[in-house]
Amino acid sequence: MTTTPDTSSSILIVDDMEENLVALEAVLGSLTQKVVRARSGEEALKAMLREEFAVVLIDVLMPGMNGFETAANIKGLDQTKDVPIILLTGASVDPNYAYRGYTVGAADFLIKPFDPWLLRTKVNVFLDLHRKNRQLAAQAEQLKRLLTSDERPGGEGPPAAPTTAATTATTGTDTGAPTAPPVVSASAPASPTAPQEFPDPQHRPEPGQQAGHPPLPPEGPGAPAPSEPLPQPAAPAAGNASRLAEIAGQLAEVELLLRDAKGSDKERLADRIAELEASVGRLMVSRGT
Repeated sequence: MTTTPDTSSSILIVDDMEENLVALEAVLGSLTQKVVRARSGEEALKAMLREEFAVVLIDVLMPGMNGFETAANIKGLDQTKDVPIILLTGASVDPNYAYRGYTVGAADFLIKPFDPWLLRTKVNVFLDLHRKNRQLAAQAEQLKRLLTSDERPGGEGPPAAPTTAATTATTGTDTGAPTAPPVVSASAPASPTAPQEFPDPQHRPEPGQQAGHPPLPPEGPGAPAPSEPLPQPAAPAAGNASRLAEIAGQLAEVELLLRDAKGSDKERLADRIAELEASVGRLMVSRGT
């Protein structure tokens, strides 16, 4: 079964000896990551500026720029300062090398000959860490785009402000929405010339019909005959009785004035009698006599 190499993160190995580079490639080949060679510290720095690496393995004893100086230069660049470094050295070395390596920023220090399984385990830890860091960076970038985006989800715009009757009355623009009927004060007299408002257009009065009254029956030869005459409302009996009592009182007053009439009082008495006659006539008409 062939495993596809993971090209998302690479490994850089730095050593001045060819046999050491071949040995490292053989040990790290099972990790399926791309392995890049560098024969010096200067070549390693150039490779790191061209490409992104998950981890760097550097031999300490190299001519020119040694492993400590190469690690210090890598940690001094903003582009490469976060790349973990593993330093490799021989058995007969100064005991202070490990301390010096951690001082310049190395993440680990291994002494040759090293266990291949141990080296693969340490390198694999840094590969997993690099992959997780890239995932977190991608999620952070996506979250930043969502927070700074001016577009609304689904393309919905801001809701339109509702149009009120006051706005329509002020601007004179009808938006098609039904408006509330005008409120008429009970104390204000109705204008005799103002048209009567009807809520239902099907119940508008016919010409000649007053608001609040039943429609007049049609006239002419083709008009239907009325079924029964509508009963006329009877005059209120209480109103006629009070009016008759008032007339009786006025007659008694006229009688007393006639008994004591002198000179100019006769004309005033004649006017009172004429008023009484008119009142009696109206009562007779209202009673149908």
